[in-house]
Amino acid sequence: MSDAFTVLWTQDTCRALRAAGRVGERPPVAFSGVHSSLPAWSGAHVGDEVYALHVNRCVVFVVSRMRVIDTERRDCCGAAPQAWRDPAFLGHGDWSMLGANGCGAAAVHVDATPVRFDAPVSGDLLARLAWRNRRGQTRGLKYVVDGRLERSVSLQGFYRLTSESAEELAEAVGNTGGDGARPHVPEPGRKR
Repeated sequence: MSDAFTVLWTQDTCRALRAAGRVGERPPVAFSGVHSSLPAWSGAHVGDEVYALHVNRCVVFVVSRMRVIDTERRDCCGAAPQAWRDPAFLGHGDWSMLGANGCGAAAVHVDATPVRFDAPVSGDLLARLAWRNRRGQTRGLKYVVDGRLERSVSLQGFYRLTSESAEELAEAVGNTGGDGARPHVPEPGRKR
């Protein structure tokens, strides 16, 4: 069974996506890192889903739902940089705003739904969402007031959703209309 995670895309990231005209396009890649500005996608495996979230004016939006295809550097990434000034992922320049130049950036190839900024998470669901850590402990969001997220600090990072929250979020995204459908990727064999 696959897992589901959330990752918060910052205002700067989302502004860059809009400025580059990426709304409505499917990102082929996202980036994992080693610094809090580009959280590590630790624990994610091939077949897992990742919900890219964005907070705007206390409302949480699902920007894209991505299924992990692989975490290896491919030919599409371009040549590895020879010097620190060289772009790390020349082949993914169109999507570099997703963290290509982040500290310790690593490419995560994904099959994703199109980037959008019109799929809010309902206040009721926001209050119920829960994540679990490796020890099995669960936690909800802090700072949810009247269905609005007053502070996004508890979303910052890369976190595994509980199976119940993953199902509810998948259903909510599927009900938003447009191309909120689950990306199609054949279920690969998984190594843990």
